[in-house]
Amino acid sequence: MENKTMTKADQLKALYQECGLVQEDVHRHKHYIIITRTGIEKIQFAKRIDVKFEVVQCAPEYAAIKAVGTMKDNNGNVEVVETFGSAYPKNCQNNYYLEMAEKRALSRVVLKMTKAYSLGVFGEDEADDFRRQG
Repeated sequence: MENKTMTKADQLKALYQECGLVQEDVHRHKHYIIITRTGIEKIQFAKRIDVKFEVVQCAPEYAAIKAVGTMKDNNGNVEVVETFGSAYPKNCQNNYYLEMAEKRALSRVVLKMTKAYSLGVFGEDEADDFRRQG
């Protein structure tokens, strides 16, 4: 997907096509492009990203999950990315913090591995204040 001569819009279009994303998988926030849960999982499957999770902390009002993603690049080299997801009352409207932390960790690792963050893309699970707008 990444090509230094392609614009960000071209790179996003290539990602959408490679991963079979449809209009319902993506929406625009005022300042970002948001990939839905289904979109994240389509990207994970299409790019063959394997993700392992580790509970870092789980308490009644806080959860943190470590996600380690692995993916082979076009040359057969294995890329590894580690990241975290967390959830607690101030950043999560739901009270199932462990599950939300896992969803956020998955979104983050998939978007980091595909370099989508550099294109201005975020996962809808990453913050409760991302809502479908315009």
